[in-house]
Amino acid sequence: MQSPVGDAPAQNGTRQEAADRQGQPYRRSPSLLASFGYAYEGIAYAFRTQRNFKIHAFISSLVIVAGLLLRLPLGEWEGLALVIALVLQTELTNTAVEALVDRVSPEYHELAKVAKDCSAAAVLITSIAAVVVGAAIFGHHIVALLSPLAH
Repeated sequence: MQSPVGDAPAQNGTRQEAADRQGQPYRRSPSLLASFGYAYEGIAYAFRTQRNFKIHAFISSLVIVAGLLLRLPLGEWEGLALVIALVLQTELTNTAVEALVDRVSPEYHELAKVAKDCSAAAVLITSIAAVVVGAAIFGHHIVALLSPLAH
């Protein structure tokens, strides 16, 4: 089975341009601005192709809206920003590991499975940690909102 990454057009060009570059060595980014562009292309690729990245981005958006509505203090925003970034970063790394494993091991191999499973486990652990941090941050705000209703 061919990797879905191999079927995709080059992120900054056509399929023909990608085919023309096949077998060519990677070159250093020509500028800092180009490097940011490549990073954006990676985020865009993950958002277009990875269901779980979309889920994490959507939940992150809900968390941000809830934080704005609750007027969270700066310290709580710092914690949320950190765990949101960690979850998205881990999901991007998982996407990269899966693409690389598919490229170098298109057939099933037990070590390829281990690499993919461990990468997915990293996302799971980071996501669980984010839920714990979110519960710690939002918990007392939710209790404060609900306490007038109890009286």
